[in-house]
Amino acid sequence: MSIWNRVEVTTRFSELPSAFYTLVQPQPLTTPHWVIWNEDLAAEFGLPPEPNQELLSTFSGQEVPDVCVPLAMKYAGHQFGMYNPDLGDGRGLLYGELRTLHGQYYDLHLKGAGLTPYSRMGDGRAVLRSSIREYLCSEAMAGLGIATTRALALVGSDTPVRRETMETGAMLARVAQTHIRFGHFEHFFYTNQMTELALLADTVIDWYYPQCRGAEAPYAQMFTHIVERTAHMIADWQAVGFAHGVMNTDNMSILGDTFDYGPFAFMEDYEPGFICNHSDYQGRYRFDQQPSIGLWNLTALARALSPLIEHSELERILSTYEKTMQRRYSVVMRSKLGLKHSHEQDSQLFDDLFQLMAANHTDYTRFLRQLSCIDIEGVQPILDLVIDREQAKNWVERYLVRCAQDDGGTTSDDELQRRCEFMRTKNPKYILRNYLAHIAIEKAEQGDYSDVETLAYLLAHPFEEHSGYEEYASLPPQWGKELEVSCSS
Repeated sequence: MSIWNRVEVTTRFSELPSAFYTLVQPQPLTTPHWVIWNEDLAAEFGLPPEPNQELLSTFSGQEVPDVCVPLAMKYAGHQFGMYNPDLGDGRGLLYGELRTLHGQYYDLHLKGAGLTPYSRMGDGRAVLRSSIREYLCSEAMAGLGIATTRALALVGSDTPVRRETMETGAMLARVAQTHIRFGHFEHFFYTNQMTELALLADTVIDWYYPQCRGAEAPYAQMFTHIVERTAHMIADWQAVGFAHGVMNTDNMSILGDTFDYGPFAFMEDYEPGFICNHSDYQGRYRFDQQPSIGLWNLTALARALSPLIEHSELERILSTYEKTMQRRYSVVMRSKLGLKHSHEQDSQLFDDLFQLMAANHTDYTRFLRQLSCIDIEGVQPILDLVIDREQAKNWVERYLVRCAQDDGGTTSDDELQRRCEFMRTKNPKYILRNYLAHIAIEKAEQGDYSDVETLAYLLAHPFEEHSGYEEYASLPPQWGKELEVSCSS
């Protein structure tokens, strides 16, 4: 009996009008083989813990299960601030939706499945290098508790694909609550397809925001939820030092999930103006611009929704974004520092910390993790991360005084231990540093996937110590800080 007859799959997107998509069959990879299978995620859908030949045939595009209807979605979007109408799934196909054992539905999407009508000048392929990066980072974000798409499986092959050099093709099986983007609404708005625009909004409400259906203004209520979820997502990015790299509106999920991993990076040395995308010549998507770009993208979505929602209401909803994001960011950052209550001087304490790290090129993740180990290792390892140790010592002393305020004036050893144990659940020891991904990719290109598997495990549990794997938490070598990542990544 086929595996696909034992799991529940729906294909409701294919039941929408043809203006929403084009039916496309995948172009199979040659000599496919497994790179990695996400056993834990597979179990959520009732899929087997060990992948087999039938699954390999499916996720390499060789055979399409009878229960699936592969299609390429049509959408548009603003790319680096410029509207582009000629977008859509250019190298990925939506197969349908998988039902979890708990009754939730997730899109099953095969990335790298070949040419579609929306491939433009591309070849419709994904290479092993970029597919490994997306697999690892989406699972890293899930491990950090940040809203994201997930990676179910990764298949490699002998299929030649030319990028800067000749590489090999791969297919990533991605699952997501939805693949509907801001750009879907923009497409119908800018092509004056108002019936389809309203249908899309109704569909999004029925499938993802059913609580809005009974509201006095359901479309406005839907937009309110999108604004809130986007604000929360970006606040979470800022708190962990994640830079997306390509925050185009076609890469923005209507559910506030981190979407389409390309030239991303986790910031290492704290640098507010950090640019992770070598192709971002103007720095539009640099780290400290992400909050404002989030609002810019929501404003673009608001324009696309203007036939359905009054202008004044759109403006009112957009005006909530900044406070919502700042509120979320403050809560998350206070938890990372183990602060129980909000005090008026907290903003200055945070500002001084950021200035300290920026001036001293201090590793953001390591500093916060080391701060959370002060009960075990003391102050000195924290000071050793900062060039100006006197300035660092002054900040740590102020921080400990601030903690004591939460503890009634004095912090006991037991209270310090409890605080640090909590902080270690908020400050990861392991993140996906670019040099770690680079090493894993180099090994994988030689047929050794051991580092991919090791990183996938550590990143899924980033707050744990994992004795024996400390090298994966090491600060990057100088060459690792100089790696360049572009949109082709």
